[in-house]
Amino acid sequence: MLYLLAVIGALTVAVLLWRAFGPDRVDTAPSRRFVAPDDDPDFLRKLGEQRKKKPDDEE
Repeated sequence: MLYLLAVIGALTVAVLLWRAFGPDRVDTAPSRRFVAPDDDPDFLRKLGEQRKKKPDDEE
């Protein structure tokens, strides 16, 4: 019985070490980083360009 508990403990430790330090797994879904429009430099640049093209009759 003691040997069975030792084997289970050793396997548990081995699996935890493998998960912590093993090779990186390939993600099944590509991770996307969502950026809010007010934090996106491209969006702000395009918005600035549109504002320059637009006549200033509203301001």
